[in-house]
Amino acid sequence: MAKRRPMVAIVGRPNVGKSTFFNRVAGKRIAIVQDEPGVTRDRIYADAEWCGVPFTMIDTGGIDTKANDIISVSIVKQAQMAVDMADVILFFVDGKQGLTPADYDVAGILRKTKKPVLLVVNKLDTFDVSLTYDFYALGLGEPLPISSVQARGIGDLLDAVVAHFPKQLEETEVDKILKIAIVGKPNAGKSSMINRLVGEERVIVSHIAGTTRDAVEIPFTYNKQKYMLIDTAGMRRKRSIEGETVEQYSVYRTIDAIERADVVVMVMDASTPITEQDVRLCGLIHERNKPSVIVMNKWDLIEKDTSTMQKFTEKLDIDLAFMKYYKPVFLSALTGKRMEKLMEAVLSVYENANRRITTGVLNDIIQNALATSVSSKKGKKLKIYYATQTGIVPPTFVLFVNDVLLVTDAYSRYIENCIRHAVDFSGTPIRIHAKNRKEEE
Repeated sequence: MAKRRPMVAIVGRPNVGKSTFFNRVAGKRIAIVQDEPGVTRDRIYADAEWCGVPFTMIDTGGIDTKANDIISVSIVKQAQMAVDMADVILFFVDGKQGLTPADYDVAGILRKTKKPVLLVVNKLDTFDVSLTYDFYALGLGEPLPISSVQARGIGDLLDAVVAHFPKQLEETEVDKILKIAIVGKPNAGKSSMINRLVGEERVIVSHIAGTTRDAVEIPFTYNKQKYMLIDTAGMRRKRSIEGETVEQYSVYRTIDAIERADVVVMVMDASTPITEQDVRLCGLIHERNKPSVIVMNKWDLIEKDTSTMQKFTEKLDIDLAFMKYYKPVFLSALTGKRMEKLMEAVLSVYENANRRITTGVLNDIIQNALATSVSSKKGKKLKIYYATQTGIVPPTFVLFVNDVLLVTDAYSRYIENCIRHAVDFSGTPIRIHAKNRKEEE
C-alpha cells in the first residue's frame, strides 16, 4: 500500500539561498532564483531522493516578522504551515552576511516546534567553517556549513536530513486497506460522490466552491470489503488562490492525498468544458505514476444522443494525450446514475497496476513489435535481445538492447502501445527502460 513521503520544509529570512538549494537538490530549476528578497512567495513542492530514500521538499518564502504588509504576513503564515506539515525543518542562514536580528526572530518561531530543526549556514563558498561559530547563539544546535551554488556540503546535509526521518512503522491494518483519493476542482461533486458511495452524508455538501478545506479519510465497505476514501479540497487555479493561505494549504493536501492513495479518482464536471486546472490535476496523477479513474460527473445535466459519450471521449483523448491509458466513467453522483461503474473501474485499474506478464508472453509481444517497426539511426538497427518485467504499480519493463540510444522516446511509446494492445493496462501508467547488453559472439 502507498505510504506518504517524508516532508522537508526549507525556511529562513529572505535571500539566504533557500531556492538555490531547493533547485540543486530537486535537480532542476523549479523555484525562481533572484538576488532580491521576497521572490518566492508561495510554497513550492518537489520530490527528491537521497541514497535511495524518497522525500518531498517544501520551499517557502523569506520570513520577515517585522513587516506588516499583506504579502509578508501571508508568507509567514505559509511558512508556518510548511513547518506544521514537515517531518524535518531546514533553517537557512547566510554565512556571508552573518547573524542578523531576523535570524533570531525565525529561530524563536522554530524553537516552539518539537520537530527536528537543522541549522544550515549557506553561501560558504570558501568553506571557512569559522564563519559558522556565531550561529551557535541561535540555540538550535551545531550549524551545518554548505554552499548551494558550489554544491559543497550538501551531501553531508542530506545525510543528516534522512537520518531524522521517522522510522517506517510496521504495516497496520489500516495500511492494508485500499486507499482511494477523490480529487478535482472545487464544486465538481467530489463530496456528493463520497456521500453516495458511503451511503450517508459524511462530508459537507455545498454549492460554494472550496467548502472542503482539508483531506478527510472516510472508511467504507463495498461488497463486504473495507476501503478508505480520501476526500480533498478542490484545487483552484493559482491566480485564484494568491494570498489565500488556507487554499494553498489545501493544494498541498491534494498533492499529499494523491501521493498516499493506491488509486486516484479524478472528478470533472461534465456540464462545463474541461479546464487547464483539470488537465494539471491529471498531470500530477500521471507524474506520480498512480492508477486512476477519470470521472465525468453531473452526467444527468447533459443532453444526450447516441454519440454523446463518444464525443466526450474524443475530447478527453485530445486534452489528456499525455495519459492515453486513462479510464473514463460517466455518472451522476447526485442521482446515483451509473454509480456502480465507479468502484468497478477503481478495482479494475488497481488490478491492472498490479498485473505481471510472464517473460515468455512479454518477449512474444516485443518480437511482434520488432517485426512491424524497427528503430534505426545512421544505418544501425535496434536489436532487443529480451525483455523482462521488473516491477508493478506502475508496471515496469526493462529492454536489453544493443544500443540504448536507438530506443527513442517515440519508439518507447510504440513499444508501450504494443504492450497495451496485447495486455489490459488501462488506467495505469507503465514505465519502460532500456539497458545495453553486449551482443553475444
